[in-house]
Formats: sequence, structure tokens, C-alpha cells
Amino acid sequence: MPVECFVNQKGGCSKSTSSTHYSRWLHSKGHSVAVIDCDAQKSSAIWVEAMRSDSFDIPVFTLTTPDDVLEQVPDISDQHDYVVIDGPGGISELTRAILLVSDVALVPCQPSGLDIRSGSDAVRLIKQAQKVRQGEPVAALFLSRAVKGTTLKDEALAVLNELGYPVLSTVIHQRQAIADSFGQQATVFDMGGRAASDCAREYDKLFKEIQTLWPAKS
Repeated sequence: MPVECFVNQKGGCSKSTSSTHYSRWLHSKGHSVAVIDCDAQKSSAIWVEAMRSDSFDIPVFTLTTPDDVLEQVPDISDQHDYVVIDGPGGISELTRAILLVSDVALVPCQPSGLDIRSGSDAVRLIKQAQKVRQGEPVAALFLSRAVKGTTLKDEALAVLNELGYPVLSTVIHQRQAIADSFGQQATVFDMGGRAASDCAREYDKLFKEIQTLWPAKS
């Protein structure tokens, strides 16, 4: 079953937030999911562990070296429907190893020049992995932490499309409910209120779009 990673060299682009919400969403659909946290801050591991309950009990692995990733991810994948990897900050050999074992690579980007440049660096690394593996991983970018009604968002989408990789149509907007979710040891799917519901709808749309990438590859 697919191994899907969230990668970008820049921190704060929503890798951990996206990874945690995606694993929660997959679990809610009845899938067996494992989370692998490769980031030094271990945000995803801490977050998922904090949400652990009788109804949400998914395994979390912390892998911090390229050898750990290359040796352990295939075995973990054999035991679960989905594996979600939260990639490290920075472009490193650890990121390269993640791309060598992933079926789908997702690059979240904030609508800023620095973030888009970081996204293009991640795309370059993905292209190298695809050349080595003769096509894999399937890759797509998406815009995160965007502010509604700004020209910056539209300009960022235009630049991302120029990178030559698929850009998912769903945009995750900056909302306080998302920022609060880690502190509440929850995801927006578990939180009450209209703001959380609006966020949940965006994530649901994004994750359904991500799901189309793997069948298309197959």
C-alpha cells in the first residue's frame, strides 16, 4: 500500500500539520495507518501520541537516519494500508532516502517567495529520485497557510504552476482553528465550531484530491 510523504526544505510550511491531519482522516475512513516522523522536532509524533485513545490508536515511528528509513519503511508499509511520512526540514540525505521509498511526494508551500523557492528545491530532489526510480514517486504541490482574498495567493499559485509539477486545486487557508489544533491535542476534524468545520471541509477536499494521485499512478 502507498507510502506518502510531506516534504519541503523549509520549516513552518505545514508538513507536520498536514501529516497529522491526513493520518487522522485516513484512520477515520477505516484504513490502517502508520505515521513516520523524520523531523528533528518530532511534532507529528508528539501530536499523534497526544491524540491517542481507544478510538484512535495508530503506531508512530521516529526514524532519524537514511539507513533507518531505507531499512524499516518497507517493513512498516507491509503491515499497514497507508504510511504517512513527515519529512525533515532541509534538503538532506534523509529526505533523499524518504523519496526513494515513497510512492507519493507532497510539497506544501506557503504563498511567499522564500517558500516557493524552497518548494522548487524539493521538486528538484523529487525529479532526481524519479530519474533513479524511473518514475516514482508521484508528486504534487499544494498551497498552505494562504490568506483569502489576497493577490499574493493567486500570484503564488501561478508561480507554482510554472514549476512544471501538478499543483493541487485545493488551497488550505490560514485559520486560527488550525493553529490551535496542536495545543488542543486534536485535529480540526475533532474540534467543534464553525471555524473548525470550515477547516475540516478544506482538508477533506485536499485529501480526496491526494487520493486520486495513487490510482492514477497505478
